[in-house]
Amino acid sequence: MDFQIPDKLYFKIGEVSKFTDVKSHVLRYWETEFSAIRPNKSRSNQRLYRKQDVELILYLKDLLYNQGFTIAGARKKLREKSPQPATEHVTTTSVVDAENDQMTLQLAGAIDLQLLDELRQDILSLKASLKEMP
Repeated sequence: MDFQIPDKLYFKIGEVSKFTDVKSHVLRYWETEFSAIRPNKSRSNQRLYRKQDVELILYLKDLLYNQGFTIAGARKKLREKSPQPATEHVTTTSVVDAENDQMTLQLAGAIDLQLLDELRQDILSLKASLKEMP
């Protein structure tokens, strides 16, 4: 595949849908069928896919659409390709990645809170202006 995935930390479902040419409802369905696809969710409950999620989706698309695998066959192929690591073998890199993901989600939440606070201030000033009107 000659498609180059942009260098971003997170992608929304619409972006992933465009990159992969897979409809968003299909992506949501695949989440229920493949345990490997588990995008993070923002505080506003938007799916946030990482680059490796997009690569996995492209691989699944190839298995299902080009190679003719069934959902069950693709699930089996995924298990064969990358067995789940044991929890005691967690690497430092994966811990750092998880911490970075969590910090990014917290930052996104802080931005949401900042916007909410700004909106609250705007509403309060509008309310005060309306009270001053005859």
